[in-house]
Amino acid sequence: MRQRNLGGLSVSEIGFGTMSFASTYGAAPERSEAIRVIRGAHDLGVTFFDTAEAYGPWTNEELVGEALRPIRDEVVIATKFGFDIDQATGKRGAGVNSRPDQIRKVIDNSLKRLGIETVDLFYQHRVDPDVPIEDVAGTVRDLIAAGKVRHFGMSEAAAETIRRAHAVQPVTAIQSEYSLWTREPEAKVLPLCEELGIGFVPWSPLGAGFLTGKIDAATSLDSSDFRAHSPRFTPEARAANQALVDLLHGMAVEQQATPAQIALAWLLARAPFIVPIFGTRRLDRVEENLGAADVALTAGSIERIETAVSQIDIQGERLPAAVLKMSYL
Repeated sequence: MRQRNLGGLSVSEIGFGTMSFASTYGAAPERSEAIRVIRGAHDLGVTFFDTAEAYGPWTNEELVGEALRPIRDEVVIATKFGFDIDQATGKRGAGVNSRPDQIRKVIDNSLKRLGIETVDLFYQHRVDPDVPIEDVAGTVRDLIAAGKVRHFGMSEAAAETIRRAHAVQPVTAIQSEYSLWTREPEAKVLPLCEELGIGFVPWSPLGAGFLTGKIDAATSLDSSDFRAHSPRFTPEARAANQALVDLLHGMAVEQQATPAQIALAWLLARAPFIVPIFGTRRLDRVEENLGAADVALTAGSIERIETAVSQIDIQGERLPAAVLKMSYL
């Protein structure tokens, strides 16, 4: 697979987000199967893997560490800090916590769970409004100097916050939700990334599965699946948003591709510093999604997509209100 420059970090042009192996989408799969899929993604060319202490909490880092340990020197591992998780018990609070002492505890524990000496990319998962971002960036700068972290990243942060952090410790990558039905980063964050040479990592590039065309208004979602509680996944919102999936289906037929591949190819065409990370529990879906790298959208095709999307009024907030209020601080 081709590589992209993510703020000075060389990674596969499409990465793999491993959150789906936690219980986010219902009961987690067998550990052996999860490891098979993660290693299979690497066999197919993925070198960029994303996890977080909050996924579980903790269990996802342990899984990813076990899966990638035999190929550690061939991959880039990203993990995250920032939620209020008790570092002794793993009990998660309701808010965020980016106090310097918390960050230092998190990195030491994450390194142990992952079984590695250095985290390649250490994201602040959500901005903590009670801790100056300069203190957060300074703490990560110290961790880089200590050899525990290689690169600093931020997730769901506002442009001005990113700029302030970057002045203290250069930010390598910004991770935010971005896809054909979530366009908020285009206004300020993407232009800032281009200005400062920061990479951009779209999470949920397939709209939590909706843009693949495998979910519609009639699809039953288990109560343990986070989408069952998302405003954008009510039956009414799904019915209204089906127009976007229909658009992708039509374009996929023309391109001899799948809707998922078109959605990912669109992101790859947006800018050379964009590296989307998708998540799936199935190796055949990994292979399908990676096929997006071979889908060449012409300028005309992109213009048609943009024109059609501009006429679709996406229904439903992208996240529940309690989670959404933590974004773009």
